[in-house]
Parts: sequence; structure tokens; C-alpha cells
Amino acid sequence: MKLQPLADRVIVKPLDAEETTKGGIVLPDTAKEKPQEGEIVAVGKGKILEDGSVRALEVKVGNRILYGKYSGTEISAKDGMEYLIMREDDILAVVK
Repeated sequence: MKLQPLADRVIVKPLDAEETTKGGIVLPDTAKEKPQEGEIVAVGKGKILEDGSVRALEVKVGNRILYGKYSGTEISAKDGMEYLIMREDDILAVVK
């Protein structure tokens, strides 16, 4: 399935949650925290400003990002993958 986000939205593939703690304890699925890091797989054209002009997004496809714990809307693609659609404003940082 091919998705193209609109305006200032991006599609993010969340990275897998940690399976073990730093001390080596294996976490069951119910104890895992929701991931807050992901990779951008698609970006929209940009934010439409009040004067009608379009401001390009600062992020691009392939960037690893950090986002808020409850940011975005979860979607399931036909290929079985889980994605998040969120606005650029919901992105907290780009991981370098």
C-alpha cells in the first residue's frame, strides 16, 4: 500500500520496543513501553501558511526521530506493518 501524507503530516514506522532491561531482564509484551522513536517513511508537501504559501518540512524520509508517547494516529497497512501518521509539530527531535 502506497501512502502519501497531506500538508505537514509525516508517516512514521515505529522502532521495536526494548525486549530486555539494561540489567538483562526479559520483558513480557504487556510490560513493554510504547516506542517513542521511529523512522520517517513518507512526508507531505509542507505546511500551508496563512498567506497561501507552503513552508517545506524540516524532516525528510529516512530521518530517525523522537516523538511524544501518545503522538499520532496508528494505522495498519495491508502488508501487516504498523505506522503512525503525525504532524511535524508532534516531532520532538531528529536523532543524528
